[in-house]
Amino acid sequence: MESIESGKFDVTKIAASFPESADTLLLDHYMTDEEAASSRVFRVYRGTPPHYHAKSDEYLYILSGRGTFWMDSVDTKGEFGPGQLIFFKKGTVHALPDILEGPVIFLSVDTPRRDPTDIIFVNPEDGSPDTFIAGR
Repeated sequence: MESIESGKFDVTKIAASFPESADTLLLDHYMTDEEAASSRVFRVYRGTPPHYHAKSDEYLYILSGRGTFWMDSVDTKGEFGPGQLIFFKKGTVHALPDILEGPVIFLSVDTPRRDPTDIIFVNPEDGSPDTFIAGR
């Protein structure tokens, strides 16, 4: 994605454009991809196993859907839904084990920018950057 000076994005339209199914756990659409931060909309298609991002903090605003989410330990597992914001620092192990109502769609701001390959699964057999997310 090339650098932009400013922009106006129709997040609702982007969210509505995701297909009903995907081969990867997630599909995302980057709106901005600057060194200091990236912003994107992504849809979760299946529960995501424990993983972390080594290089960026993540702010997740829930646009639609409901599910369960935990950070640091499965003991923190709780439900999320539209209008809530989830935040965690780089290196924080997290998971979204259950989709309770779909589609689950997030608006994400990552600081600094999140490279799409920055995904480390706690159990390497759970996946790789290629099986985790695909851009559109």
